[in-house]
Amino acid sequence: MTSRPETPLLDTVQTPDDLRKLDKSQLRQLSDELRAEMIDAVGTTGGHLGSGLGVVELTTAIHYVFNTPTDKLVWDVGHQCYPHKILTGRRDRIRTLRQGGGLSGFTKRAESEYDPFGAAHSSTSISAALGFAMANKMLGKPGRGIAVIGDGAMSAGMAYEAMNNAEQAGNRLIVILNDNDMSIAPPVGGLSAYLARTVSSSEYLGLRSLASRISKKLSRKVHSGLEKAEEYARGMVTGGTLFEELGFYYVGPIDGHNLDHLIPVLENVRDSEQGPVLIHVVTKKGKGYAPAENSADKYHGVAKFDVVTGEQKKSSGGPPAYQNVFGETLAKIADSDPRICAITAAMPSGTGVDKFAKAHPDKAFDVGIAEQHGVTFAAGLAAEGMRPFCAIYSTFLQRAYDQVVHDVAIQNLPVRFAIDRAGLVGADGCTHAGSFDITYLATLPNMVVMAAADEAELAHMTYTAAEYDDGPIAFRYPRGSGTGVAIPETLEKLAIGKGRIVREGSKVAILSLGARLEEAKKAADQLEAKGLSTTVADLRFAKPLDTALIEKLMRSHEVVVTVEEGAIGGLGAHVLTFASDSGLTDGGLKVRTMRLPDVFQDQDDPVKQYDEAGLNAPHIVDTVLSALRHNSAGVEEARA
Repeated sequence: MTSRPETPLLDTVQTPDDLRKLDKSQLRQLSDELRAEMIDAVGTTGGHLGSGLGVVELTTAIHYVFNTPTDKLVWDVGHQCYPHKILTGRRDRIRTLRQGGGLSGFTKRAESEYDPFGAAHSSTSISAALGFAMANKMLGKPGRGIAVIGDGAMSAGMAYEAMNNAEQAGNRLIVILNDNDMSIAPPVGGLSAYLARTVSSSEYLGLRSLASRISKKLSRKVHSGLEKAEEYARGMVTGGTLFEELGFYYVGPIDGHNLDHLIPVLENVRDSEQGPVLIHVVTKKGKGYAPAENSADKYHGVAKFDVVTGEQKKSSGGPPAYQNVFGETLAKIADSDPRICAITAAMPSGTGVDKFAKAHPDKAFDVGIAEQHGVTFAAGLAAEGMRPFCAIYSTFLQRAYDQVVHDVAIQNLPVRFAIDRAGLVGADGCTHAGSFDITYLATLPNMVVMAAADEAELAHMTYTAAEYDDGPIAFRYPRGSGTGVAIPETLEKLAIGKGRIVREGSKVAILSLGARLEEAKKAADQLEAKGLSTTVADLRFAKPLDTALIEKLMRSHEVVVTVEEGAIGGLGAHVLTFASDSGLTDGGLKVRTMRLPDVFQDQDDPVKQYDEAGLNAPHIVDTVLSALRHNSAGVEEARA
């Protein structure tokens, strides 16, 4: 008689409550099944793979030992959370990751009670977990704050600011440092696991507490000396003196893939009165999947891939990616300009700075996840006569806005901001969309703001920025591939604040800024087919505006429409302010501004996102026709 195959353990786990019913001896099997499920899901959807593979056992152990969601678990950065999503009631939707209407690729409060805090940007977890811990402490409620921080997030100063302020939380706060690149980890193994279990055990902590109470009976000097001696003795054996100085009780390092090591330590920490505690866990990015383990970036972010071979299903050929156009252009310019250097914040390949670094390794700087430092570092370089390019995603530059204002703009220092991922970004959703940079930069005195319509324009703007020494200058460009236009061998230094006419018309004028230019041209074709002669202008600059061009078009056209991939307060607001101040709207002119809607848009295909935003060619046509109908109705009403 053939026996039925056993039901996979993962099929019996819908929530962490189910997980906690398992025997500890079953957790290895469950973790293996969880890893296989994650690999298969990401193979279907694409996304962040390596980081999640590295925390499979850690995720299992945390949910097994702690009482989530009463204990608030914050993942930092949130792309580590795929195994967490599978174990917290979302397995049935895991193959909708990063798809329109599907699961977010990061933690998201609106998605699950097990996601108490959204963390798609880095290094926020300790501050948030401290907030949860202190709130529950003040309200007399159960619940800890647990921060899992890794993937370079400890390179940001905010993490240390939070740790320096955490002492009052006591045993309510637990920080798990997921050290997945061995950047600060001493060796791990049986001895370190034994030491970690020992120093986190109730026996050791009880003796430590007794010794502390006895030493307090002695002189203050002797008590302080004994306390320091114990702290440094443990630090010499286990590491972690830095964290002890910040007020944390350090435990580790331990092997983050060995459940026999993880579970006892987590249980000891859970049951102790000591705190706040930092547990140093060493994991391997891409663990358990050979193609990821053998990849240089451990399959950090992947397209859809074949699970058996690991081969990613990326499209071949086609126009170059915008970030590569920037990096290669800057490297070429730097061949003849020794003052040029490039700075990125942990995104060398994402910004194209890796292309520059290959040609000029001594002039490329990756400052880690430290955008604030990166901007002020660039300001110091500029103040000493260098020509620094600060290449940062639009959404990440928000983290350094005070430095942009105070350290760069007020001092009028010629820092060049290469702003990648401008506009909507598809699968990464609202947390990574470059929606606000036009608004937050164009409002600053001394700042020049450009937007590239295609890859040739991006090359010209990179050269223009290199040659501009009169103050700060920024240029933005989208995610993904260019339009296919050829990049000239000889680059053009653009006249600051001057746009260009792409096509001439007489009745309707479309003023485009950035990569909506192709949609503006398509809209012009459709309007021409309806008998409406249309001008298309690529303004190039959000600041300073080409006021002469704008005034000319406003005086010679019946309808003027501005189009931009940015939030309210950007190009359209500046054009309307100029038109109002100049009296250009006093007659029958109809001005309409098209911009991103006042919402945070979820992940989807970029074309669908721009359809939702109302910024594709049909929407431009509808906006023009609506303005003309309104104008005709007003004329008829006046005649009556």
